[in-house]
Amino acid sequence: MKVMVTGSSCGIGRAIAEEFLKHAYEVIGLDILPSSISHAHYTHFVTDIFSGDLPEIDGVEVLVNNAGVQNSDRDIDVNLKGTIRVTERYAIQNKIKSVVFIASASGQTGAEFPEYAASKGGMIAYMKNVALRVAPFGATSNSLSPGGVLTDMNAHIIDDPELWARVMHETLLPKWATVEEIATYFVAVVNQSMTAQDILIDNGEAAKSNFVW
Repeated sequence: MKVMVTGSSCGIGRAIAEEFLKHAYEVIGLDILPSSISHAHYTHFVTDIFSGDLPEIDGVEVLVNNAGVQNSDRDIDVNLKGTIRVTERYAIQNKIKSVVFIASASGQTGAEFPEYAASKGGMIAYMKNVALRVAPFGATSNSLSPGGVLTDMNAHIIDDPELWARVMHETLLPKWATVEEIATYFVAVVNQSMTAQDILIDNGEAAKSNFVW
């Protein structure tokens, strides 16, 4: 099966690509950074998903939209417009089986930076639009919305003991997910039954904020 993962050079994207490679999938990575994966079944293209040239690749069966930025003047361009550009190019065709978007808990709650929250909220809405259009191919479209994840992007929180303690106080489970944990959800999301759904993976942060003690 031919899988495309955007933002595959580090963090969640790399973990997802490696998870698919473990199961002998053919994986194609798109990233603005050079490849960090060396594997016989992995092909890498360096490109900007918003403003760069997208490679000519046909027959993508699974598309994972992971590439993104945070707290940048490019949040809307990369996270939303770039994701739309990739999806329209590779997913709306009769060989597609599954489209998965890495959104964010902030797409539901509105937390985080304004442009970032808007870009992820827009991604969730767009995911549902894609579900309508790939259904005639028998394909599904879903999104994962992580809360805190242990990545380099979040080092400013993880490495600050006071800030980390405050963040942990906000969750039912005092932890954040690893990138490998997020990658394992693809066993459930890449399927032929569930579609147009957003899965929240936030260790109970949203639930705790709704509790009345």
